[in-house]
Amino acid sequence: MDKRLAKRHKRQVSREKSKVKLSEPDLRTQEQIETAREASRHDAARGNQPKASAGQGFRNASATSTGSAAKTGA
Repeated sequence: MDKRLAKRHKRQVSREKSKVKLSEPDLRTQEQIETAREASRHDAARGNQPKASAGQGFRNASATSTGSAAKTGA
């Protein structure tokens, strides 16, 4: 039984190794990389505002009310 499990494990490992896709190297120069970093940074002088809103998020908005009026006795 142990031999069978060892063989199975070996097959599984070899299959997974063959599926591995290596990432391609970054072919840009150091200057191009630095320029891209600068362009993607937040800069208040350019008028870019952060994406986060000051108000409540979508999930929190529904938690504040049940959507129906409270029933009174009668």
